[in-house]
Amino acid sequence: MNREDWDERYGTEELIWKADPNRFLVEELDALVPGRALDLACGEGRNAVWLASKGWHVTGVDFSRAGLAKARRLATDRGVEATWVEADVVEWQPSPASFDVVVVMYLHLPSEQRRQVLGHAAAALAPGGTLLVVGHDASNLLHGTGGPQDPAVLFGPEEIVEDLSGLQIERAERVTRTVVTDAGEATAFDALVRAVRPSSLRN
Repeated sequence: MNREDWDERYGTEELIWKADPNRFLVEELDALVPGRALDLACGEGRNAVWLASKGWHVTGVDFSRAGLAKARRLATDRGVEATWVEADVVEWQPSPASFDVVVVMYLHLPSEQRRQVLGHAAAALAPGGTLLVVGHDASNLLHGTGGPQDPAVLFGPEEIVEDLSGLQIERAERVTRTVVTDAGEATAFDALVRAVRPSSLRN
C-alpha cells in the first residue's frame, strides 16, 4: 500500500487499530529505563503514545498524514507529548546513535526495502540501545489469520536476524496472538526479534 492508500484507510473518525499498545511492545520494553525512543511507521500512534506515557521522549515517523493526525489526537487525549514526522521510512534517515529504543511494528515491505529500513533503525541506536521488530510471520499466510496475503512482504525471525548484522540478538522467535474475528477467536503468527547495540560501537 502506498501513501494515498494509507491516507484513505486512516481517513476515518475512529481508530483503525485499537488505542492500546501492542502486547509484545509492552512485554519487551516495559522494564526498560525511559530515554529516547523512535517508532518507525507509527501509523495512528498507539505504540508511540504508550511509550510517551511511560516517560519516553518519543519520535513517531509515518508517511500517512491522516495517520499522524490521529496520532496527535490520541496523544492529546492521553495527555502526552511526542514529536511526529511525516516521512517515508524507507528514505528517511534518523540521526545516528541517537535513540535508546527503536521499534518497527508490522511494517511489511519487499526484502530490499525492509533491509534499508532496518539498517537505518540499527544505525539510529545509541550504544546499549534496543531494537524491537515485530511483524506477521511468513507462516501466518497458511496457518494463521489476518495480515498481508503477499508472501513477498512477509518474513520470519531468521530473515530479520540476517538483516541486523552488528547487533546482539537477545530474542528471535515466532510468537502467537489470539485474534477475535467474526467467526470467533483465531490464532495469528508473528515474528519477533529483539536486538541490542553493543555498548562499544565496535562490531
